[in-house]
Amino acid sequence: EAQAIEESGLESIPIRSVLTCESPRGVCAHCYGRNLATKHLVDIGEAVGVIAAQSIGEPGTQLTLRTFHIGGAAEQIVGQSQARAKHNGIVRFFRVQTLVRDDGVYVVKNRNGEIQLLDKNERVRARYNVPYGAELHKADGQDVVKDEVIFEWDPYSNVIIAEVSGTVRFKDIIPDVSLREEIDETTGQIQPIIIDTKEKTLFPTIQIVDASGEITGSYRIPTGANLRVAEETKVSAGTALVKIPREISKTRDITGGLPRVAELFEARRPHDPAVVSELDGIVKFGKIIRGQQQVFVEGEVGETREYLIPHGKHLHVHEGDRVRAGERLCEGPIDPHDILRIKGVGAVQEYLVNEIQEVYRLQGVKINDKHIETIVRQMLQKVRVDEVGDTTFLEGEQVDRHKFLAENNRVIAEGGDPATFEPLLLGITKASLSTESFFSAASFQETTKVLTEAAITGKTDYLQGLKENVIIGQLIPAGTGIERYRSLQIETDDEPLEIPAEGTDEVPDIFQKNP
Repeated sequence: EAQAIEESGLESIPIRSVLTCESPRGVCAHCYGRNLATKHLVDIGEAVGVIAAQSIGEPGTQLTLRTFHIGGAAEQIVGQSQARAKHNGIVRFFRVQTLVRDDGVYVVKNRNGEIQLLDKNERVRARYNVPYGAELHKADGQDVVKDEVIFEWDPYSNVIIAEVSGTVRFKDIIPDVSLREEIDETTGQIQPIIIDTKEKTLFPTIQIVDASGEITGSYRIPTGANLRVAEETKVSAGTALVKIPREISKTRDITGGLPRVAELFEARRPHDPAVVSELDGIVKFGKIIRGQQQVFVEGEVGETREYLIPHGKHLHVHEGDRVRAGERLCEGPIDPHDILRIKGVGAVQEYLVNEIQEVYRLQGVKINDKHIETIVRQMLQKVRVDEVGDTTFLEGEQVDRHKFLAENNRVIAEGGDPATFEPLLLGITKASLSTESFFSAASFQETTKVLTEAAITGKTDYLQGLKENVIIGQLIPAGTGIERYRSLQIETDDEPLEIPAEGTDEVPDIFQKNP
């Protein structure tokens, strides 16, 4: 069967998933798929939510050790520095812009490029995102053999490269004000480092000037960057002007293990998030406003968005770069709420599943995606009403997605105007408290508040979940306790079934009664 799929030429197929299941309560068996314990299609009534929580919670004991134990053997994650071909094929560049260094090496000068690996039938077998500053080993259209290096990059630092040849000139790089010499802990060498200045009007910049003294390139240098060139030196295109250690260029609050998982499941907004573009377009730099860099993104249909980048942040874009919606304009962690607002529900689901899996993967823990998807699905069950139309909702009200769609269908059937909504991402604590059952919410947190609100609004609990039935001592609606099994009657034959005994003429001593 695998061979038949390989020969069919199909690149991708739609599949059913917990994330896309339209079942109003729970999830349908075909979208969930196999029960991983039995390898058969999941039974109706299986408590897949409890299984998901246990599957994620149990390996948490292994993550906890890393978070709380300090000392012992030092652990360092070795960064990947090369992209190798996974199959034999042909290399194809997609949105990759390059320049040639003096030594003949091609260097990538943009950030959103992609290299595709095609087979002999022109099918895409693999995709690689090419980082800015990567050195290419293969040209567009060139053949490649499995395990051959396609491109490589520095895994421990980001670089800013000169895109033109010329002479280096410093602007706002002043010793002991915005520049300090520090000893590198790893190499022991003295390196000039850009430091954060109290003067918010200073923006350390490296300019490249040509023979006539005209500025042909200008590069803003972030706080914490190591200078690799001296003033008034001649540089060629592709030369690294500065190196920015990955600890700085990466998310500053990156936490391993349990805190990171909790941060994602609680859908917390990061402390110092990246500024994200809201539309596809071309980057244009504006002036400095109150110590912040003004950046415009001009869309293709005349739409323009303005963003302010805080002082000292490393810009990921240059003037004239093309960016896509949801792409970072500067360093920092991405806020999942921004992904939901800009790119939609599918993108934030993919982001959360991948980020949570990344934490467990680093610890060597394998968890099936469907368990994480089951929880992420519950985090996206609520919507906020924007325009009420002819529905019974209030503007700004938070309602269950299925309840909202059912009300809209009713209004449309009667010829009225449907309501519009904005999807919401709730953390697991908030999602549990905003459940339809007030018994379930009250047993979790803020008992007095939940019961008071339920009393004031005259809520009714239909006892459809597990917790509320446990609380009042009823049979839980899971396993054999679900409604469809309750009316089953088991019939037995009137005649008792005789099982012939084989070779039991003599009763062993062990079974003999004591005299």
